[in-house]
Amino acid sequence: MIGKIAKPGKSFGGCIQYNVLKKEAVILDADGVRIDKIAHTIQDFNMQRKLNPGLGQAVGHIALSWSPNDKDKLNDEVMVSIAKEYLQKMKIEDTQVLIVRHKDRDHPHVHLVYNRVNNEGKTIPDSFQWQKSIKICKELTLKHGLHIGQGKEMVNRQQLRGIDKLKYELYDTIKAASQKVNSMDELKQELTKQDIGMMYKYKSGTKEVQGISFSKGDYKFKGSEIDRGLSYGKLSKTIDQRVQAQQQVKEQKQEKVQQKGYERQQAQTHYLKREPQTNYLKLAIEKLNPLEKLFIARSEEDMPDIPEDKKKKKKQEHEQSQHR
Repeated sequence: MIGKIAKPGKSFGGCIQYNVLKKEAVILDADGVRIDKIAHTIQDFNMQRKLNPGLGQAVGHIALSWSPNDKDKLNDEVMVSIAKEYLQKMKIEDTQVLIVRHKDRDHPHVHLVYNRVNNEGKTIPDSFQWQKSIKICKELTLKHGLHIGQGKEMVNRQQLRGIDKLKYELYDTIKAASQKVNSMDELKQELTKQDIGMMYKYKSGTKEVQGISFSKGDYKFKGSEIDRGLSYGKLSKTIDQRVQAQQQVKEQKQEKVQQKGYERQQAQTHYLKREPQTNYLKLAIEKLNPLEKLFIARSEEDMPDIPEDKKKKKKQEHEQSQHR
């Protein structure tokens, strides 16, 4: 469940005609106004606004929408009951209200038109309505066991208008920019390129940052007002965590490269330390022809390192030749 709050208007005629004359529109409930004719409804709203002629923008308009997943849980009576509970929690009380259901979308939704001049001629304030509405919608969604949407990514941007549309545009732009920068200062520079201002709120008398706000055109919002994830603390933490994660990935890649280099070095070192082969001469002799082998054999007999048994045999042959 979400509430889209339109900027206060001046014309009850235009607002009521838009809501009541829309195709398949159904008036579900009314308090303090006649609904037999549109002219009577407009006349009743304008009559009460005269109790406070100084309030030019007396037209209050809020659209309450539910998830398509809640279609089976919501009938006209349930939606009226939740709408009245919403108005009571929003402090929109003791005034004229018109509740109209539209069926031009897939999701169930109703429009609440109310007079900001209450029954006693006092003004119903509209300050901080957006923040209060978010909290109240969440409370009622949980209370009635309704579907909870999965964040801003699930919201249909094409249906947004006015302030809500601007806030979602800021959310999308800031969120995307925060994924490309490595610090809050870089984020500020990136948003400046897209005509979005980023300002810090400092603790009195210090340079300690307490909050952050964003602006575009004539509008300015606190980061948490756009989305809880855009508060200074959460936004800076998100950027820092992403930078740390990227640094860890980079270090892991460097470690892998260094490990591969070490393994190559170890393989080369192992090759250099292998024992040298000693059978080259033997292999070379085996490839010789018989005459070459005989020559080598005779040469070995003339070498000084003749085996002892051959030396004894030669000595005996020499002695026998002398006795003859």
